[in-house]
Amino acid sequence: MALNTKGREELQRRALSFRYAFEGWWYVLRTQRNAWIHAAVSVVVFALAFWLKLSRLEWAIILVTTMAVWMAEFANTALEAVVDMVMPEYHPLAKVAKDVAAAAVLVGAIGAVLIGLLILGPPLWQRLFG
Repeated sequence: MALNTKGREELQRRALSFRYAFEGWWYVLRTQRNAWIHAAVSVVVFALAFWLKLSRLEWAIILVTTMAVWMAEFANTALEAVVDMVMPEYHPLAKVAKDVAAAAVLVGAIGAVLIGLLILGPPLWQRLFG
């Protein structure tokens, strides 16, 4: 069954929305140094999780935690862009907005490290020293 014109247009809009999302992700990777740190740590954590044969629940927690850090980084980058557009010259409230957004990334990253230690630490210790 072929898609009607309206269905085809909706499918094209959906495809474009995914394209724009990937363009945003690529922008973050191109412009934000910390995004490369997040990417490298994500790869290492996923490799360790695979090697340690984590349970599905542990994988889910690792994935949600990683996703939260990436989402905070994306939101921080978006907020910085909006603040720069609206307030190109220095303003104390613009600084507050940027600092608080950066703090959200920091809190997410610290939480991810702690969760990573809780989930990956014991089986990694066992594999290396047990």
